Amino acid sequence: MIEITEDVVKESLKDVIDPELGYNIVDLGLIYGVTIQNTQVEVIMSMTTPGCPATHYIQEGTHQRLLAIDGVEDATVTVVWSPPWEPSMMSDDAKRYFGFA
Repeated sequence: MIEITEDVVKESLKDVIDPELGYNIVDLGLIYGVTIQNTQVEVIMSMTTPGCPATHYIQEGTHQRLLAIDGVEDATVTVVWSPPWEPSMMSDDAKRYFGFA
């Protein structure tokens, strides 16, 4: 079993793709925080817009991907709207992909 760290969680969450943008939620900057307590992981995240029709899909995909990490027994995914997401939160790779860099 690997140690559950924030880096492990974020790397795993790169498998979760925003279906509208076709890009992973980590590089989009949607992950605001990761808390790990033993075998429990909590992720605080946002969406690109409050009315995002894929919110439930992305939230559920995030939850399922967290539970697939070796050693994670419980996962919580909380969607927040503050601070509001903005393109500056994206990774440099995502900014280049979307033409912001």
